[in-house]
Amino acid sequence: MVSIYRRPELAAQMVRPLLNPGVLDEGLRSGLFLSGLRRTGKTTFLLNDLIPALEEAGALVVYVDLWSDTQTNPAVLVLVAVRKTLVELQTPASSILGKLKRVGGADLGAFGFKFGFKLESVGTEGGPTLAQALTEVVDQAKTNVVLIVDEVQHAITADDGNQMLLALKSARDAINPRPGTPGHFIFIGTGSHRALVSELTARRNQAFAGATSVPYPVLGGDYVGHLLKRLALEGAVALPSLEVATQAFATLGSRPEEMLKALRQLGRHLPPGANPDEHLPVIAATLRSTAADVELMKVEQLGGLATAIFERIASTDGDARGLFSGEAAADYTKALGREVRVEEIQRATNDLLAANLIMRRGHGMYGVTDPFVQEIWREKKALEDKD
Repeated sequence: MVSIYRRPELAAQMVRPLLNPGVLDEGLRSGLFLSGLRRTGKTTFLLNDLIPALEEAGALVVYVDLWSDTQTNPAVLVLVAVRKTLVELQTPASSILGKLKRVGGADLGAFGFKFGFKLESVGTEGGPTLAQALTEVVDQAKTNVVLIVDEVQHAITADDGNQMLLALKSARDAINPRPGTPGHFIFIGTGSHRALVSELTARRNQAFAGATSVPYPVLGGDYVGHLLKRLALEGAVALPSLEVATQAFATLGSRPEEMLKALRQLGRHLPPGANPDEHLPVIAATLRSTAADVELMKVEQLGGLATAIFERIASTDGDARGLFSGEAAADYTKALGREVRVEEIQRATNDLLAANLIMRRGHGMYGVTDPFVQEIWREKKALEDKD
């Protein structure tokens, strides 16, 4: 059984201003966006700490992970999650209705919710809008509805995703300003691409422009100390100091899985009598590079053209443009030593998109999906250029 490091204090700190904001917290009603690198524990925190805390405080929570199926339109994933919640609200024995009855102040009776529309028609042409459906939920539940979209940056990779965000903004604007509203609609978006997530609130043309965007509070020394204590209880003796282990964790991008690997390697390969504090930093630096190598190997397996396209995108500080231009084709031709046609570029780009190695940032604009991978690629490139 996997032991999950819980962060109830952090969850409580977030729930209070979200559901019962003071004067300085009212901006959170416009939306909250959290950004942090992949595999730093964001989803674990959402599922095991934040969502339970929100539900315990009486909120109705809808959760959807856009990373769960990157080949499906983000708007479809959100609609499926909302419709699933509506179905459960109509079902008297459902767990979600049970939670509302237990902690909510509304008298929900013995039966589920009654909606004046067909659930499958929500969000479709001629059917009720997301704003209309969510307004009914708030009015019947008489509580706050919180929609959490994990890896929210994927929403802006397609026009339908952008339209979906506009629809959710409409729901916010339809519900929250009403005098005497029995609940509010609160949107939380998390993402692994800090720049993209920030753009969702900074650019005026984005649906949630002006909403709050903050870095995800990554795990730190407390988590590392928790790991070391567990290892000591299991009988491990050659353990690093908390200071060195915490620094190694930072080297690994504050990623729990990578830290566990580092400590495992330390325990298995530390020579008798050796100092753990001298070996752990070396292990951490090696694993840091290896973690990105797995993704970079996927690029190489897609072929030389895909590699050249990825490198063109990774070397760009902002949005990479002109992937299909004559200049780009000439660069690809030079890199491969043969003529490269535009249709080949399109196929290779689609392969990179399908493998979730790059993402479309807008019309003709692309970026590396995982900034950590881009960072490691640049470090390797800089070393190669020095040789």
